[in-house]
Amino acid sequence: MATSYEMLGADGILANTLDGFLPRCAQQQMAECVEQVLDQRSISVIEAGTGTGKTYAYLLPALLSGRKVIISTGTRHLQDQLYHRDLPLIKKALKSGIKTALLKGRSNYLCSYRLQQQIDEIGHTNTAALVEIKKIQQWAAVTRFGDIAELVDVPEDAMVWRQVTSTLDNCLGMECPVFSDCYVANARKEAMDADLLVINHHLLLADMALKDEGFGELLPGVDALILDEAHQLPELATRFFGEQISSRQLQTLARDVTLECLQYAADMRELLDAAHHLETDVADFRLAMGRGNNKGFWKDISGSAYLRDSLTRLHGGLQGLYDYLQIASTRSRGLDNCYQRSEVLLVGLARLTDVTPEGYIHWYETSGRYFRLIFTPLDSGPVFKRHMAAVDSAWIFTSATLAVGNSFTHFSQAMGLDDVHTLKLDSPFSYEENARLYLPEGLPEPNTPGYNTAVIQLIRDLLPLSQGRTFVLFTSHRALREAAEALQNDDLNYPLLVQGEFSRGEMLERFRQAGNAVLLGTSSFWEGVDVRGEALSCVIIDKLPFASPGDPVLQARIEHIRASGVNPFMQYQLPNAVITLKQGVGRLIRDVSDRGLLVLCDPRLRSKFYGKTFLNSIPKMPRCNNLQEVAAFFDKTGVRPQIKAGADPGIERECIQ
Repeated sequence: MATSYEMLGADGILANTLDGFLPRCAQQQMAECVEQVLDQRSISVIEAGTGTGKTYAYLLPALLSGRKVIISTGTRHLQDQLYHRDLPLIKKALKSGIKTALLKGRSNYLCSYRLQQQIDEIGHTNTAALVEIKKIQQWAAVTRFGDIAELVDVPEDAMVWRQVTSTLDNCLGMECPVFSDCYVANARKEAMDADLLVINHHLLLADMALKDEGFGELLPGVDALILDEAHQLPELATRFFGEQISSRQLQTLARDVTLECLQYAADMRELLDAAHHLETDVADFRLAMGRGNNKGFWKDISGSAYLRDSLTRLHGGLQGLYDYLQIASTRSRGLDNCYQRSEVLLVGLARLTDVTPEGYIHWYETSGRYFRLIFTPLDSGPVFKRHMAAVDSAWIFTSATLAVGNSFTHFSQAMGLDDVHTLKLDSPFSYEENARLYLPEGLPEPNTPGYNTAVIQLIRDLLPLSQGRTFVLFTSHRALREAAEALQNDDLNYPLLVQGEFSRGEMLERFRQAGNAVLLGTSSFWEGVDVRGEALSCVIIDKLPFASPGDPVLQARIEHIRASGVNPFMQYQLPNAVITLKQGVGRLIRDVSDRGLLVLCDPRLRSKFYGKTFLNSIPKMPRCNNLQEVAAFFDKTGVRPQIKAGADPGIERECIQ
């Protein structure tokens, strides 16, 4: 049988069966590496630049291996794309009968039991939610898989989904009266029987975390794990290997008690009152944590007498609900579940408002009416390493952004990987021919008051040259709002799309359809966004994406690293910023025929010693030295730009080759 390398070649099976397939040397190299790792059950970290075709490079050897393989992606969107588009194409080309399955977290599947509860209480539902519940009810009658992504008429972020999906807390399991129709259980059964399973990182890490408590079920018996978009794993791992309690958990408990009480314990008025009192206590505690959206160390606010009094009432309210649930728990499986949850939450609330465990960061977060109390591990690498060691399988970590320069040290240390094989494959796209880099001169330092104003003026100067067709990526919501307000007051000739006005999916669709739009976005648009063709011909990045120094987790990690005698800026802050910048830069060239201008506004790229680290980590492309050269570049793309009168052409500088 031909190897994966040969199958991806000019005379291979994919070139002969898939329309538009183009052989790529980097793709073949990656497939060869994946094949070897699967055979040897070893560990490899692979950076595959944009356009490598890494999905085919790991799917092909995975399907050919005859082994049980889990593929984990960074997002549900990528998970759906891989399972519903890429995987069927490869299976068809190979004429493979391997059994495959798709599995998401339980919040992605309709819960028939909770939907029926909402229908029973439909008289208490507001008009907007009533319309959505009716749509869900109609869909529920015909869906086979119960995957909420199927129902496009109800937005993914609609609040109603929380009411008709389950959580690990409120799932009744095998004692659910409609368990035989449980979409989560059916999806998990298919997953356990599959030879190749497609999941996402949230589900993988949740399974790892649950395994610590004896409930993990996905990993045993797996021969190989392929983790795509692996650059997200270090940050995600800290969430799942920590501990938290949130206002949402407490409020959901109170609402679930109310629903169960009305149906099975209507005579227990005290139980209903206790649930309502808990909701009030949660709201009061949130107010005691301070107004606005904040993050900080728990110790910085825990000494407040007002907060301690509010915490005492919250604990008392939860204890009171627990006491009544202990009596009512025999009335229904749902009330028994609420009783068990209240006990867990009582313990969690006590732990997360007490002494900080060694090796953890103890912090809080507030947003609107929401709060979280969190323990985050200072270093999740050792925990992840322990889980890897418990599974005798091959591990492949891949992404377009894992290396800093040519080094994988930062990622490997963050994941607890020792002496692993690494492979760096550059993008096959011709940045030398199709892209230009513009580093504008004359901008003030980013920490000065006039910086945002200068960046906004630069955007105004650039948009006529690019004829719109631009992503402007910001490192803060404040800078985005300031730019949005200024540009909305301008007489722009291009549609202006501002993050928050629509969902991300709708914004991208409007951007593609317009063909000359300007999109202003923050972190959610730095990665996982694919706009091909002329509609996106310019990416402007306002600052180097260093994490906010006010973030309590970052502060604690910096102090922890410094205490070990290592420079935290060089070991942690700089590498993280480089990887984030590479993600933003990756939005520009998405296809072999794409052309575009990258504008990095931050003057620190030239003035600071670490500027070269950033520039050496992104694809090499010629540099435009002034606005005239920018105009000339766009003129070659077929656009006839005009330079605004008075625009500063800048000073000529040496090109990057």
